[in-house]
Amino acid sequence: MLNVRKDFPILTKVHNGHQIVYFDNAATTQKPKQVIQAIVDLLENHNGNPHRGAHILSVEASKLYDDARIAVQKFINAAHSEEVVFVRNATEALNIIARSYGETHLHEGDKIVIPISEHHANLVTWQRVARVTGAKLVYMYLDETGHFTENDLAKIDSKTKIVAFAAVSNVLGMKTPIKKIIDKAHAAGAVVVLDGAQAAPHMKSDVQQWDCDFYVFSGHKMLGSAGTGVLYGKRDLLNDMEPFLLGGDMIEYVQEQTTTFNVLPFKFEAGTENVEGAVALHAAIDYLENIGFDTIEAKEHELVTRALQGLEQIPYVHIIGSTNAEEKTGVISFTIEGVHPHDVATILDSYGIAIRSGHHCAQPYGSHIGAEASNRVSFYIYNTVEEVDYFLDKLKLVRKTMGFKD
Repeated sequence: MLNVRKDFPILTKVHNGHQIVYFDNAATTQKPKQVIQAIVDLLENHNGNPHRGAHILSVEASKLYDDARIAVQKFINAAHSEEVVFVRNATEALNIIARSYGETHLHEGDKIVIPISEHHANLVTWQRVARVTGAKLVYMYLDETGHFTENDLAKIDSKTKIVAFAAVSNVLGMKTPIKKIIDKAHAAGAVVVLDGAQAAPHMKSDVQQWDCDFYVFSGHKMLGSAGTGVLYGKRDLLNDMEPFLLGGDMIEYVQEQTTTFNVLPFKFEAGTENVEGAVALHAAIDYLENIGFDTIEAKEHELVTRALQGLEQIPYVHIIGSTNAEEKTGVISFTIEGVHPHDVATILDSYGIAIRSGHHCAQPYGSHIGAEASNRVSFYIYNTVEEVDYFLDKLKLVRKTMGFKD
């Protein structure tokens, strides 16, 4: 049995007389002591500005930062370490791709194809690319249970230059047919941008096996600290792109009127790097790999199955997307008849249960399915079946609290 709760100090927190039940892991995960201590050790013993000094603290910080890149390379199975670029988060990574590749390589008449369910970070970015270049943004709308249809996939054609999609939807919690979509996109001559923000924490990432052109994810959603993310790109594509930010460390030579840029990956890492974040991400990767993704997936499957079974027994609860636990990671979105999602979340918070309410940064999908807002529970390795049962028990009190008789 997976028993890691002792590693997460925040899980002992008491709110309103109840021990916290944290079911908002799709927004951000809690941090184990091993990650916290890695940051403390850096700041207490090795803090220096990396790649900028010959003194011992700069050298040690540089090594820790570079070691973290190697750890990420192995974690996602990238062919080369220079294909791993450290950024602030998945959002920044997607903006770099859109600005430095999309806006410079697309033209009028080209197509960008994405699912309607995409996070705004992988949607608004492509709206701007379309506006700037004259390309057309085309949506795959999915069926009523959140699955891709053949009609949707047929929108990827010879005019398509970019296909961007999440490996796992942050609203539906459903695993996307990654390889099927990538193979179809490549057959059409398109470049694939894969958003792994909800995938990297929950399943094994293999960019070479998938053959995606770009892959992005955030450290804070996989036990790391906020402010650190990863942009993976195939080496030829990254070399062909202009740097997104200009400044120190991303340069080779600077004259009065001209500049030459540094090699990969430093070309995209302007300014003082977030060594704390890189160290935290390295520690988080070590922690997750010590558990193993087979164990992580089995744990989440147990929790999702229990939650789905319980939610389906409550007649006024409507689950968004598939109700098949085999198709999901640890995310379930739902609505309750007659109760606004914010009220649901507030009532549950009074019992110490933390869930998400709102549009989940996916307003076009909410409009498409007629649910402008919903609730979302999202599980991770430190959650328990007992917490799921407690959540289901208190969820049944929500409508009574709002004045309904049931």
